[in-house]
Amino acid sequence: MAVRKRKPLSFSTTLRNPERIAAFLDILSMFEGQLLTNQVIDNICCQIFIKKLYKPTGVNSNPELKRIFESEESTFSNAQARQLLIDNPQKHKERGFDYGWPSRFDTWYKLLKEFGLCYYEIGSPIEISLLGARLLEAFHSEPINDDIIHSVFLNALCKFQTCTPFRQNLNSNVPLMLLLNVIRLLRDELGEEFNGIYRKEISLFLCWKNSDAQELANYIIALRRDYRFSYSDEFIYEKCLELFLDENITDTNQLTNYIKISKLLVESTDEYIRKMRITGVISLRGNGRFLDWNTLEIEKINYLIDNYTDFDVFDNEREYYDYISLIDENLFTVVEEVPELTNLKKQVIARYAEEYDDEKLITELGKLTARNARTDDAMLKFLDGPVRLEFLSAIALAKYFDNIDVCPNYPADDEGLPTRTAGGGKADIECYQEDCEALVEVTLMTSTANQTEHEMTSIEDHLIAAAESTTNFVFALFVAPILQPRAIRYMSFANQDNLAQYENCGGIVAYRIDEMVNRFIDARNIKDLLL
Repeated sequence: MAVRKRKPLSFSTTLRNPERIAAFLDILSMFEGQLLTNQVIDNICCQIFIKKLYKPTGVNSNPELKRIFESEESTFSNAQARQLLIDNPQKHKERGFDYGWPSRFDTWYKLLKEFGLCYYEIGSPIEISLLGARLLEAFHSEPINDDIIHSVFLNALCKFQTCTPFRQNLNSNVPLMLLLNVIRLLRDELGEEFNGIYRKEISLFLCWKNSDAQELANYIIALRRDYRFSYSDEFIYEKCLELFLDENITDTNQLTNYIKISKLLVESTDEYIRKMRITGVISLRGNGRFLDWNTLEIEKINYLIDNYTDFDVFDNEREYYDYISLIDENLFTVVEEVPELTNLKKQVIARYAEEYDDEKLITELGKLTARNARTDDAMLKFLDGPVRLEFLSAIALAKYFDNIDVCPNYPADDEGLPTRTAGGGKADIECYQEDCEALVEVTLMTSTANQTEHEMTSIEDHLIAAAESTTNFVFALFVAPILQPRAIRYMSFANQDNLAQYENCGGIVAYRIDEMVNRFIDARNIKDLLL
């Protein structure tokens, strides 16, 4: 049996964003009710390969398999998926699972079980909880219901404990509630001097032994009093190691073998920020250097503090799962956007349009389409790719066109930074310049089916509605990593047929992401994009 000990909080980086978690859960739901065996795990793994959610190492060494994996138009056959399973044995072992693919399965799905989305154990039926079912329902909605998805993760993370029966960790707190309560105390104590939880201070949260928010708040205040924000990585790392000292561990050198500075201060910190932000109640401040409450969700934050600060500790995995999977409907209310937030989003876009030069915009947009390229921007790296594309596109529009009113439709926090992509029923970005209106749709999807059957049809509907509701000249701009020929044919047909009957409609124009900024630079007015 594994020995319980105190260790830093670490979230798996295998499933980083809500959409990927939902995609893995969707595959597991195909096997709901079946007894979990190694054979069933093999079948689940094959479906994961077919959906291209995981890339076995052997794919790169086979040109045909590599072509299929990289093509959104092709998919692995059942036979190919089964061969990938055979040809790529896993050197991996998890407690309670056999060596190899069964343990890899548990690595993928353990976090989902900890979040109360599903339950499984060898020899028992696979279960999808009501919370997991709600996530899947939102995932399959058209368009995807991001509000529900974020509420599902808030429901999970307001209960998720460092000391779950799955983790064997003697540190005992609810990370989200510890964060919210420390922010509350620091706000009260520091007043206007409080600007958020500094990024390097997050490592202290990862290592904190209990749920005593007052003790941690006092610790942070003392650090700031003595050092301001001048902590070096080595300094804060040493402070974190000191938190583990006790009668058994008397020297921090005893800890350096299993608590690595790079993992603690970079990887684990980044993943902690991502998980806290998907709840919708945490905002980034200072270009990503600080965390704070999202004050737009203050009613929800107060409810959380009142109802989830105190918690019971569970030794039994099933009892913990039953607790965390229980749905609290109070967490599923949606805050409507107010005019002040609309103006704030525009101000933020204008600020970044001033800060970002041509090279910065071109580079960051390029990283969205390049394989394995990651941004090192302290703020942008916490925006998922599709969200980042909408944000950067709005910035580019505001930067290169004079007297333009750029209105992004993505939801935002109280800093005006996007929290997720724009919802359905309207364009991602709406632009107004003199007597011209442009509807902008941007996507990272490259498949023919997606661009033709989803994007182009929606753009056509939006454009017809706009042409019928205004006397201004209207057109639509579609931006994607590549432009599929069938999507372009659909666009040409729509321009010559349905859209041509409107005298004030300029139709649809499409650009690749890698040419967008240069086209903006060359254009004098937004209408010039049609030339």
